[in-house]
Amino acid sequence: MIVVTSVNVNGIRAAAKKGFVEWLAGTEADVVCLQEVRSEPGQLPVELRDLDGWHAIWAPAAAKGRAGVAVLSREEPQRTAIGFGSDEFDNSGRYAEIDLPGLTIASLYLPSGEVGTERQDEKERFMAEFLVHLTALRARAAADGREVVVCGDWNIAHRPEDLKNWKANQKSAGFLPEERAWLSRVLDEAGYVDVVRALHPDRTGPYSWWSYRGRAFDNDSGWRIDYLMASRKLADTAVKAYVERAASHAERWSDHAPVTAEFDFGDN
Repeated sequence: MIVVTSVNVNGIRAAAKKGFVEWLAGTEADVVCLQEVRSEPGQLPVELRDLDGWHAIWAPAAAKGRAGVAVLSREEPQRTAIGFGSDEFDNSGRYAEIDLPGLTIASLYLPSGEVGTERQDEKERFMAEFLVHLTALRARAAADGREVVVCGDWNIAHRPEDLKNWKANQKSAGFLPEERAWLSRVLDEAGYVDVVRALHPDRTGPYSWWSYRGRAFDNDSGWRIDYLMASRKLADTAVKAYVERAASHAERWSDHAPVTAEFDFGDN
């Protein structure tokens, strides 16, 4: 059994003060993929600088205080990589991957975008390049007899079931028709499986992000934008997938919740 968790920490230094450190100490995950770390390794709080029992790869953004991803693993990786071969995005703190025996695990923070701005243009450029990478990654892994899971904040809700107020957000970044179509290509053309949706095909949500504005969390008015996208053979071994939603608004340490999947991967 291998347990993989993905979570956007919304600034790891802030999250560490609110309960992230305690959550990490108690998790049963074998691998934890982090997004929006917003810190360089030297800026990490003491309790995160030398994590007992974890091997860590940090991929900070060149732009200070922005983005940043990381992968924490109980087992020492056989290989690590930052970026996916993009001249524009490899220093943006948006992608890192590790190899464990038979398995490649990646942490992704896809740009959020904003309709009618350069931020949306950036998101679209990233998506175009990243789809090529996803396709090549799965093909390369298959040729090597490996499986793949790309975890992270994809910043797109795929279906109406993936956000509470979908009718009001049809022209909003994160639920644009072209973004949703791109995510369909990740599944249909690149050959990945949305692990949570595969195990919960008929339910609304489970949401993984709630705005801090208003009472979004209390009303469960959220978005499902954090995914574990796995190669088919790995997805077929998933026995459980769930969102670790905080018991109350006061107990949250990020505006996102951890998304966890358990795979009966064995010696495959």
